[in-house]
Amino acid sequence: MITLVIGLVLFLGPHSVSILDESWRDRMVARLGERPWKSVYSLVSLIGFVLIIRGFAAARHDVPTLYLPPASHLTALLMVPVFPLLIATYFPGKIQAVVRYPMLLAVILWAAAHLLANGLLADVLLFGGFLLWAVADLASMTYRTQRPIRRAPASRWNDAVAVIGGLVLYAVFVAGMHRWLFGITALV
Repeated sequence: MITLVIGLVLFLGPHSVSILDESWRDRMVARLGERPWKSVYSLVSLIGFVLIIRGFAAARHDVPTLYLPPASHLTALLMVPVFPLLIATYFPGKIQAVVRYPMLLAVILWAAAHLLANGLLADVLLFGGFLLWAVADLASMTYRTQRPIRRAPASRWNDAVAVIGGLVLYAVFVAGMHRWLFGITALV
């Protein structure tokens, strides 16, 4: 369990710097330089991500059940827009214009859906941690500006790419990718 917690801290910590103190982040970038800052940020996040995967896999076998998930297909329904929203983050169009922060909404839906389907302590730490982080990041956007990210050029086809590509990814996960990656069938 400790590996999972350390992984969450190492992954979500760097992702929370701008939420907590954007000026500190800016001072560190000025001091270190953009590329070294991003290198450290990426390395710490990658180590955290690996520890999350290892810690979650180990913790799921020996943790208490906190609640019994409701028998519902709500999880599958909440997951439908997740991949289109993720893709819309990088393909600007009407979806991105309306939602404004599609990746954060995707993380919120993903985490909430998984909390509805899983009630072990490890599940609550993982999905609850990401849910709290995404909500905090979304709330922080009211007082800070989103940093620019690399995106595809604007096109009238971007929304179609996001929706069709996202639904194809969703179908691939449901058809077996989720089981192959995580050992659990997506739809039960």
